[in-house]
Amino acid sequence: MDQQLDSSNSTNDRVSSHAKTVGWLVGIHAAILFLASSIRHVLFQSAAFDLGYFDQAIYLISRGQPPIVSFWGFHFLGGHADWILYLLAPLYKLYPSVFWLFAIQALALSLGAVPAWQLAKQAGLKPDQAVAIALVYLLYPLVFNINLFDFHPEVMALPVFLAVVLAARQQRTLWFTVGIIFILGCRDALSPTVAAMGLWLLLVEKKRLCGAIALFAGTAWFLIATQVLIPHFRPAGVEAVFRYAGLGDSVLEIVKNLIFQPGLVFSRLFTLPNLEYFCLLLAPVIWGFSFKHLAPFIAAVPQLAMNLLTLYQPQKDLVHQYSVPIVPFLLLVVIAAVAAKKSWIQSSRNIILWSMICFLALAKFGYFGDRYLTKVDTWQATRDAIAKIQTTESVLTNPQTAPHLTHRSLVRLISNEFNTATLNDFNYVLLDVRHPGIGCSRSCITQLLSQLQQSSAFQSTYQRDDVYLFTKKIL
Repeated sequence: MDQQLDSSNSTNDRVSSHAKTVGWLVGIHAAILFLASSIRHVLFQSAAFDLGYFDQAIYLISRGQPPIVSFWGFHFLGGHADWILYLLAPLYKLYPSVFWLFAIQALALSLGAVPAWQLAKQAGLKPDQAVAIALVYLLYPLVFNINLFDFHPEVMALPVFLAVVLAARQQRTLWFTVGIIFILGCRDALSPTVAAMGLWLLLVEKKRLCGAIALFAGTAWFLIATQVLIPHFRPAGVEAVFRYAGLGDSVLEIVKNLIFQPGLVFSRLFTLPNLEYFCLLLAPVIWGFSFKHLAPFIAAVPQLAMNLLTLYQPQKDLVHQYSVPIVPFLLLVVIAAVAAKKSWIQSSRNIILWSMICFLALAKFGYFGDRYLTKVDTWQATRDAIAKIQTTESVLTNPQTAPHLTHRSLVRLISNEFNTATLNDFNYVLLDVRHPGIGCSRSCITQLLSQLQQSSAFQSTYQRDDVYLFTKKIL
């Protein structure tokens, strides 16, 4: 009896020790991600799209104002029906700061390691293998890279995808349903993944109730979001349709053509960019792929198809957010293969070594040594100019400066298409002539500077290192 008790206590101690290890890994990972995204922002490398977009929307919600993103021109729900932003607004009521978004993103991305570890344990992996799976997740290059690309609500869904699979396997239907609702609130494009996950749970995992809930909720929200909610706030409908030119002029037309005109699909699928993307996606976990255990990947098919069929290149890399819904199901395939001893690598040490090599090869930490230092020559001047904008009145500025000024109802971006006749709409104009930004040529910003210098409505209030701040004169 005493021996059984000692054995039980020893097992509990080992479980507790591994839980602490995973907890430390998550904490350290979240701190690194938060620090990385914060430094990038401080160096003026974040952008209006997408950080400024979400920051302004949440700020306006927290102030009870219509959350119309001024440099986009529509209510934010007309973008991706991501109503989850309403749940973030109370944080901005406590203290309005874009660093909330960095903290939420870093924590969400890191927390995915916890359900990954739990799913690995549930599948019967050895304790050290389960911890290795948590590290596979944390070292997956996209998890690090997406953290550096501004902010996107769908990152909050990443750990929840793994958590709802765990809930389904544990027969926790209520928690599963709550998780599905949360995921759908993060982005309209996640709904096909939810529906496909429901199909997998229903047919393969035999979790009929959870599968039916996900299949119904994903399909219903896809139709509601794309056919009702988004067109209500943006009459032109889903903006991303243009990325699928040649497949249809609307979401439903594209779906119909994919079903009834498969010839359109094949011409888009078999391309060198798609092959490169597929290799990048699989490289960090290829050691754990077994054709007999690919069933979880059913859930990833809709997002993978969207990425392969698009003409939009950012959907085919490990830098942007478009592959986020695929990651949980890649991990589930690996867990199943390791549990069945069908993976190429079984040793936890070698699993971690492979993940570290792929991280070093594909993670974009090198950006801090070159790309993110391109604006250091105007860094102090830009900070000083921003400090002189002490009201929440309207601002016209460069795209890279906008996320530092989005706590107001009107911010516009300088671009080649900017109508200078609307200059009087702004109380402040902040220009970085040396670094015009995306969509703005040097000649365009130089002409705007010349017009402001000659304008009787504005006065120059700051000038240093090709950074200029003009303030509207009070009449």
